[in-house]
Amino acid sequence: QVQLVESGGGLVQAGGSLRLSCVASVRVASINRMAWYRQAPGKQRELVAQITRDGYITYTDSVKGRFTISRDNAENTLYLQMNTLRPEDTAVYYCWATYLGVPFWGQGTQVTVSS
Repeated sequence: QVQLVESGGGLVQAGGSLRLSCVASVRVASINRMAWYRQAPGKQRELVAQITRDGYITYTDSVKGRFTISRDNAENTLYLQMNTLRPEDTAVYYCWATYLGVPFWGQGTQVTVSS
């Protein structure tokens, strides 16, 4: 069982920045793949960014150049640095990890971007 606890969400004006954190209950270095998803009201949950244990990173097109995913193995933490935020980035952001072939989700953190 893996516990994932997100923090860092909040209300920000368009053009602002936020950094999300996700602390894992197991060594992040032992997790094959970690990711951030988001779900806006009335929409399906979508993959925002993911990072593998080897450091391979992908982003959805709408956040490329604005968001940065990273992991700190020493702190067992996954981050999502979000810059130049837009109102369309408003959503609940979820941390996700796959460990020993089993997927785990965090409880989510709300990000609201005002215009």
